[in-house]
Formats: sequence, structure tokens, C-alpha cells
Amino acid sequence: MYPRKILEYMEGFLISKTVFTSCELGVFDLLLAAGRPLSAEEISQAVGASLDGTQRLLATCTGLQLLNTHRDDRQVLYSNTEQASVYLTRSSPLSLCQSIQYSSRTIYLCWHYLTDAVREGRNQYEKAFGVSSEDLFQALYRSDEEMVKFMQLMNSIWNICGKDVVTAFDLSSFKVICDLGGCSGALAKQCTSAYPECTVTIFDLPKVVHMSREHFVSEADQRISFHEGDFFKDPLPESDLYILARILHDWTDERCIELLRRIYKACKPGGAVLLVEALLNEDGSGPLTVQLYSLNMLVQTEGRERTNAQYATLLAVAGFTDIQYRLTGKIYDAVLGRKET
Repeated sequence: MYPRKILEYMEGFLISKTVFTSCELGVFDLLLAAGRPLSAEEISQAVGASLDGTQRLLATCTGLQLLNTHRDDRQVLYSNTEQASVYLTRSSPLSLCQSIQYSSRTIYLCWHYLTDAVREGRNQYEKAFGVSSEDLFQALYRSDEEMVKFMQLMNSIWNICGKDVVTAFDLSSFKVICDLGGCSGALAKQCTSAYPECTVTIFDLPKVVHMSREHFVSEADQRISFHEGDFFKDPLPESDLYILARILHDWTDERCIELLRRIYKACKPGGAVLLVEALLNEDGSGPLTVQLYSLNMLVQTEGRERTNAQYATLLAVAGFTDIQYRLTGKIYDAVLGRKET
């Protein structure tokens, strides 16, 4: 018996760091901009790295099927694969570079303390970054730079997955939408694109709204507006539909019910709430990605990933009925609960 799977798991972080480093050095950006295959020497000079280190990095990226190789009489040349050009270059509208940067510089550091998180049952921001985690989003947004990184992460996720979750149900009957914790506005943009008659209000903390206006949402997005506030404390705008995208997984069941009850009270009769989350199988057996995300919620937040039935219970306790869910076939799924007329 050869422990192939166990060895792959042991060395999985090596793959992650190879991708992180290649993006941070700008290898894929350089190859896209060049418009032709480049040698290791050309790449090392352009990114300011050693030739030996660059050769090893490029060889590994080739093994990971992120780069193609081309041989001439004298040397090996490298070019991006299609996936690398689409997802690993900063200029691409579907770029994951910001997600990768956040994974490398924030999540990866938190996961160094996974053992402590499992033992203690709480997040590890204090050990990882020396900041108190009593206020979760004070820790997450511990600096303007960190806040923008997180917002860029959310932007890249919804640029790829947003259309699928906002069209999982036909939401065309909901004309006034409030995206609670709407962050960068990427999901709001997906809503206004999919439903031309709707308007969307992004409700978020004042400093997040400021950053979103400055970096993400332009005046051209005329059907998107902002409302500053804390959704646990401040009045919520009356709306037909409330969206909670990757919000409830940050919080305990008690806090989720508290928020959902506030939404139910503010929601118009006949309105609804749309939850966008990565759903676990009902028996908790997978998907593996969501199981890993739930561990990440332990390391980073107060919450967890849940099954559709668990979200349905939270919604029902808050008063919502006719609860349905749709699987998108991608990372994030949709759960819809309605308020009776």
C-alpha cells in the first residue's frame, strides 16, 4: 500500500504557495502583455527574480498546467494556458488575483493557527495579526488596505459566481432590492444586469460604503445606491427583497436569527430574503470545498457553513415561509424565504 493521497494532502500547501508566488511576482501578467512566449531569463529579469528560482517556479507552473512550454533550438520558452490568462492575470474581468492575494496574505496566516482554533473553538485573528476579534469586522477591516483587499476578494468572487446565484430563482417581481453587507457592489451590479427594472441599495458600514464609492461603484451605476449602517443595530430600508450573500456563514445561529428577524420586520408583505451561501450536503458528507470553508469560518469568524435544512430552520424561526433552495453547480447556492402577504 502506497500512501499517495496522504502525500498529496501533505504537500497541498506547496501548490497553493506556487500559485500565490507566481501571481505576486506577476508572471502571468508579464506573459499576457508580451504577446509571445518568453524564456526563463527574460521572465526573471522582468520580474526581478533570480534565474535559478524563476526556472524552478516556471517548471512547476508547467507541471500544474498553468503554463505551456515551447522549445526552439536553444532554449525553453513559456506562455500562459487559457485558464491562466483568464483567471490569473490582473487585467482580466474574471481575474482571481485579488482572491489569491487575500488567501496568501490573510487566510494562509490564519490557518497557521488551525490547531489552536480547533482546540479553542474560536477564530485566531489575535494570534495571527495581534488584533482583538471581539468585534469581528473590526478585525477583518483592521486597516484600509486590508478592507480593500477583502472587498477585492468579494468583487472577484461575484464576477465569476454572481450571475448564477441571482438567477437561480426568478427575482424579476422584486423591484426594490437591498443587498445587506453588499461590500464592493459586484452582486448589486449582477442584479441590475439580470433584472433591468430593479434598483439595489447596498447597505454596509460607513467605511465600507466610502471605499465602495471610491474604488468599485461609479456614478454610471445609476440604479445602485448606498445606505450606511450596522445591520444588527440600525433601521433597515424597507425593500421587496433582501440579499444576504456570504453573510450568515460569519455568525452563530443566535446572531443569524437576530438578523433575520430584523429583516422580516422591515420586509414588505409578499417580499423575500435571498441567502447566498456554499451549502453542505444534508448529511454533512461534502462537498469537500464547503467542509474546508467551514474550517475557515472557524479560523476567521464566529460562524460556520450549513446545510439547506439548517438555513431553512433559521429562516422559519425568523418567520419566513415557502422556503426553497437551488443548487447552481458552482461554489455558491441560493436559498429563498418569503414573507406572507
